[in-house]
Parts: sequence; structure tokens; C-alpha cells
Amino acid sequence: WLHGGAVVSAVVSQQDLKQNSSGGNNVGLVSPSPPAAVPFSTMIHGGMHPKKTFIIRGRVPSGADSGSGNTALHLNPRVKAGEVVRNSRIGGDWGKEERQLSTNPFREGQFFDMSIRCGNQKFKVFVNGEHLFDFAHRMSFYEINMLEIRGDVQIFYVQF
Repeated sequence: WLHGGAVVSAVVSQQDLKQNSSGGNNVGLVSPSPPAAVPFSTMIHGGMHPKKTFIIRGRVPSGADSGSGNTALHLNPRVKAGEVVRNSRIGGDWGKEERQLSTNPFREGQFFDMSIRCGNQKFKVFVNGEHLFDFAHRMSFYEINMLEIRGDVQIFYVQF
């Protein structure tokens, strides 16, 4: 989830986040075990701007199903339904959902690498190295200042 006013978003669940000792804008886990505590949220140092990229590595646990303020990009992989729902929430109101995709790369028990890149007009989202979708900005990306991950997912690494 990318939130404005603001935050960035995704979807996750479990324990014990450790800060990467290198400092800077990287947040990471030392090893794939234990996964990050969910919900996970962090400020986006320096704010959102074109070419800023988030890398999220995680796993959809077996048996998985599928914030406050404005949400610039709400990404909800619905494993059992075989779809990835995208939306935004501005002024407390949800926008029109986008669901059309040729594939859903999120599978129970499978690991994934997700990259969310901010462009001038839209976010570009890649999963496992493949372009999944574009999502046009519905609010100014300059208002985005938070990354939030919650839900039925295990997160092992977050970098931006």
C-alpha cells in the first residue's frame, strides 16, 4: 500500500523485523527466517519521486486468503480467487477497482519478488521479474510518505 498524506501499501503477516545495519534508505531482514512482523510500516525517507523503487520479497503462506488516511496504491493479491485487485482511497473514498490481468503470479506456499516503481504518470509493478501491471497515479506522488504491508503474507526483505 502506498499512502498519501500519506502511505505506500502491500499485503503481509508474521514476526521479528531487523534493521539493516548499513543505514540509508534500506530496510531488510538478515535471513529468510524469521519473517518480518506484519503489519509492517515505515516512513519513506525523502518522500516519493519518479524512479523511486520498492523491492519486496515475501511468500504467500499455505492457506492464505486474502489503513487510515489516503492510499495511493492498494494492491490486494487474492490467491483463492486468482486475481490481483488494485485501487486507491482518497478522502476516505475508495476509487474504481482494477482487476483485469492475464495472470496472477501469487500462489499459496510460493515465494515472490515484487518491485513497485514510481513514474511521472503511474506506478509500474513487476513480480518475479515480469511486468504485472501499471497503475495511474490518482493523487500526487509527492504526498506519499509511508510504506505499509499487511495481510496474509510473510515478508523477508524490503528495500527502497
